[in-house]
Amino acid sequence: MSTERGAWKTYGERLVYDNRWVRLGLADVEAPNGERWEYHVVHLARIAISLIVDEQDRALMLWRYRFPTEQWGYELLGGMVDDGDDSAGTAAREAAEESGWEPIGDGEHLVTFEPLPGQVTAPIDVYLWRGAKHIGEPTETEEVGQVEWVPLSRVTELAQRQELLGSGTLVALLYYLTSRGTAAGQDQSVQTP
Repeated sequence: MSTERGAWKTYGERLVYDNRWVRLGLADVEAPNGERWEYHVVHLARIAISLIVDEQDRALMLWRYRFPTEQWGYELLGGMVDDGDDSAGTAAREAAEESGWEPIGDGEHLVTFEPLPGQVTAPIDVYLWRGAKHIGEPTETEEVGQVEWVPLSRVTELAQRQELLGSGTLVALLYYLTSRGTAAGQDQSVQTP
């Protein structure tokens, strides 16, 4: 890939800051025009997101506040994948801890993406479940929010009102709706007589 036109060359990276959640590095890079300098790169932990959809075409989400952006909105359930854990297991566990709803069966991998590849590594894995059972109250006291089953028909409206928080939520919902042949929850499939 590095031989493709427009590729950057990386000669190494030195760590400037490191903890469990974020690492900051200075990468020694050469741009396609031949200029070479140190480029800031932020490395975030892998995140696993659960998209749980019920038989009424609703997604399980939290209505919550995010202080860095000073926003209230809906967010899918999920969290950081710890070393040695798998993404699907993390997504299922985080869903149960944050909502009190446990996904049923094995999660279906929907998509993996990098939301800000220009300066940040932040891999996000999205898994789909088509049902969950209520097991009690949420046990994750840090991730406090109002647990709601939100109709998928509201996705476009909520996105326009900036009430879908984070790329993990927005990409997961739009990918799911698009991949099943719908736009904003409205069936676009061809009906045969």
